[in-house]
Amino acid sequence: MAQTLVFAIYLFSEVITAAMLIQAILSWFVRDRYSPLGKLYMLLSNFTEPLVAPCRRLLSRVNTGMLDFSLLLALILLQVITNILIRLVYFIF
Repeated sequence: MAQTLVFAIYLFSEVITAAMLIQAILSWFVRDRYSPLGKLYMLLSNFTEPLVAPCRRLLSRVNTGMLDFSLLLALILLQVITNILIRLVYFIF
């Protein structure tokens, strides 16, 4: 039971991480929102926005210049939360 739950948490974390990384790479190449690549970018953006938006709001208080570190902060927080959840599952079960 515990290993199945840990695997599900890990898999969910990896899917979100991959979506964020693909979104970051696509942001360099997408010029038209209505192209197939633009539609994929918007789909990934809608999927990852609930995690990235709070980080973006938090970093808006800090002057980071032209660079947007919200995705990096979201990736770090996702890894921390994943590790905490996995430890909790092993502690409970």
